[in-house]
Amino acid sequence: MSLTALFGCRTAKLSTAEAQFDRGEYFAAANTYRKVYNKTSASKEKELRGRIAAKMGLCYERINMPSRAAGAYQNAMRYKNPDSLIMLNLARMQHNEGKYKDAIKNYELYTAKEPDNILAKNGMKGALAAPQWRANKTRFVVKRADLFNSRRADFSPALNKEGDQIYITSSTEKAKGDDKSEVTGLKFNDIFFSKKDEKGVWQKPEPVESLNTEFDEGTPAISPDGNTMYITRARRDAAFATSTEIFFSIRSGGDWSEAKKLDITKDTLSVFAHPAPSPDGKWLYFVSDMPGGSGGKDIWRAPLESGSVGPVENLGDMINTPGDEMFPSFHPDGTLYFSSNGHPGMGGLDIFSAREDEWGLWHVENMRSPINSNGDDFGMTFLATEEMQGFFCSNRGDARGYDHIYSFHRPNIKVRVTGYVVDQEDYPLQGAIVRVVGRDGSNYKIVTKPDGTFEAKINRGVEYVMMAGAQGYLNAREEFSSDDEDADATYDVLFTLASITKPVLIDNITYDFDKATLRPESTTALNELIQLLNDNPTVTIELSAHTDMVGTDVYNESLSQRRAQSVVDYLVKGGIAQDRLTAKGHGKQSPVLISEKISKQYPFLPAEQVLDPVFIENLTDEEREIANQLNRRTEFQVLDITYGLQ
Repeated sequence: MSLTALFGCRTAKLSTAEAQFDRGEYFAAANTYRKVYNKTSASKEKELRGRIAAKMGLCYERINMPSRAAGAYQNAMRYKNPDSLIMLNLARMQHNEGKYKDAIKNYELYTAKEPDNILAKNGMKGALAAPQWRANKTRFVVKRADLFNSRRADFSPALNKEGDQIYITSSTEKAKGDDKSEVTGLKFNDIFFSKKDEKGVWQKPEPVESLNTEFDEGTPAISPDGNTMYITRARRDAAFATSTEIFFSIRSGGDWSEAKKLDITKDTLSVFAHPAPSPDGKWLYFVSDMPGGSGGKDIWRAPLESGSVGPVENLGDMINTPGDEMFPSFHPDGTLYFSSNGHPGMGGLDIFSAREDEWGLWHVENMRSPINSNGDDFGMTFLATEEMQGFFCSNRGDARGYDHIYSFHRPNIKVRVTGYVVDQEDYPLQGAIVRVVGRDGSNYKIVTKPDGTFEAKINRGVEYVMMAGAQGYLNAREEFSSDDEDADATYDVLFTLASITKPVLIDNITYDFDKATLRPESTTALNELIQLLNDNPTVTIELSAHTDMVGTDVYNESLSQRRAQSVVDYLVKGGIAQDRLTAKGHGKQSPVLISEKISKQYPFLPAEQVLDPVFIENLTDEEREIANQLNRRTEFQVLDITYGLQ
């Protein structure tokens, strides 16, 4: 009789636990399951113990106690619970604890049985990537914002547009009422408010009395115009499972009106939570487990139409997974941020960014460490500043699973391009115009300083075309791409502008000995000349070739003419119009005039000296060879700058 009475008592308590679980009262259910489990015989009732342990694990999982959940799942497996999902749940809890090696082992065991399970595959990817993300952190700086934190759970911060007011959900002892939630074991959440004083210092949070009731409310979000606040409120009914609905409040003066329910659909059974208006105010994004999703909780949206909402639509499987996608929010630039335990992550809920392209495709990216951790990270809100900054929440490092508010900011990357604009003699060109055009749409110009230098800010991962020009000179172009490394960088560019009024030496043009055949090493210089002519389409030029003092006048003029023509022929094959080019062979009749640049390179050659036969004959053999090389040259001279303009 005593055994029968004990079993009947235990059965009654088990039914109590099941009822609590079905109502979503996970904190209360976990305690009841634990008591029943401890009273269940380990030797005689193994199957029952395995079933209770699995349910206990689910309860601990849902109240953010991954260590206890993992222990319960291990007990369920020890008592041969046949549900294969327990192994997946264990792997996910170990993932949440940051025990990546253990998690990978159990992901592998599970995927051997269920190779197509998306949560297992993404979990494996995340567990493999997380140690690298932890070791190679992004530039975000994360700090706990203790002014906004209590001794209980504080989460879902929401900034107003101006960034001088913040609303927080909290289960602090200051919350209204004395009852505790059967779901979390804490006081029911209320909404609290803080603002900056005249010195820009945040004040201690105070409750928003008009929005709070004796039950749960939170996850506030403010419309772009600042006049409407959307919140989540729990529906409390002993006859039904705990669920949530979205309410809205209107600002009147400095106060918020009593919140009213926002009717999204006629569905009264599904969860509706975590509202987030889009930056343009046209859409309300929210979370629901209503039918038609990807599984778990999904992010949906509905158009806002004159204070009501239109037909709902699911964001699709680029955003949503069989896991939970929750806590949507927006950066002022339109980027969507949300949390997920279904995409590859570091454990628990990770924060992801998502951009929608012109074809309606979402590009999702994990925010990585230090924004994300192996705990739950969620609920971002942003200041509208040049430097990306704001607040989010996380239960990282809290053994009780309590959430806390953290601040974050990302110091701006200093990426710039610097350079010089000089003439052929390396003299700086003051007042030259440098235009910068990027594939990201940037287009601006810079004026060089007296020393010919310039500097400009540029963006990461962008292809740039830069064009420099100055009065009396031809334009010059340079192209480069900035890399996408998350670090400061400087790119140096040198523009050497060719004169319109003086002959311009074409370096590195060589011919076969005693012939007019261009050698292969001339290709680079000739292709650069083609580019120069394309960048200056109104210019016509004379291509001139010169020889040294060796040989007769007639022979040297013929050879130089053929060499000049070889250059013209190459340019024509490269797409330059024939009538823009004139070939002229000067033989040895126009010896080079030594510039200061050449004089610095060869000190035995005075600046302004003409390398004529009389001067060359007085040089040493070695010096004479250098002088002859300088006379053997190919140049161009601008003839006209109005080609095609008549």
